[in-house]
Amino acid sequence: MASPTNRRSSDKRERILSAAVKVFARNGYYNAKVSEVAREAGVADGTIYLYFKNKDDLLIKAFEDRMTWINDRLRSELAKVQGDALDKLHRFLELHILLAIDERELAEFITVELRQSSKFIKEYKNQKFGEFLGLLSEVIKQGQDEGLIRHNIDRHTVSRALFGACDEVLLSLVLRKEVPEGVLDARMAELTGLFIEGLRAHRQL
Repeated sequence: MASPTNRRSSDKRERILSAAVKVFARNGYYNAKVSEVAREAGVADGTIYLYFKNKDDLLIKAFEDRMTWINDRLRSELAKVQGDALDKLHRFLELHILLAIDERELAEFITVELRQSSKFIKEYKNQKFGEFLGLLSEVIKQGQDEGLIRHNIDRHTVSRALFGACDEVLLSLVLRKEVPEGVLDARMAELTGLFIEGLRAHRQL
């Protein structure tokens, strides 16, 4: 599946969305100007407003577009996992943390810049994020059905807790100028060990 930073298209809307992610990540949401996004996309300033109402709308649409890519990627990668639900959970957490390396601008956009828009925080229903949590919840349910994950947990609450922990770790990695060798593997091992062991169903002797 093509990375959002590597997708090349003549479609102006896609170029604007890609440019918005880069400019918001580079300059910060408050400091970024629509004219800078237009310049990055190689279009006239007025072209932005043919597709988006304003900077807030551009932020939300960029988020939806990138979350669609993330969700599609998760579905594709989870379908390839040959093991059980715990193996899928491990892969799910791994893919999210890997954004810090594979898609650094996207990771910064999601973990930092989205929080700068009060409109996004207060008004946006965030359906794509709900879809993301749904994918995680499905993995947990599969684990419960397989008898591998404890039944005395609420999978929706746990899905949010898992995301929250991963998001904070991802943020800490994004805020580093560079991620030293071995740090990423260590963080992933800590997260997967903590959550998978915490969720694992213990068989009665």
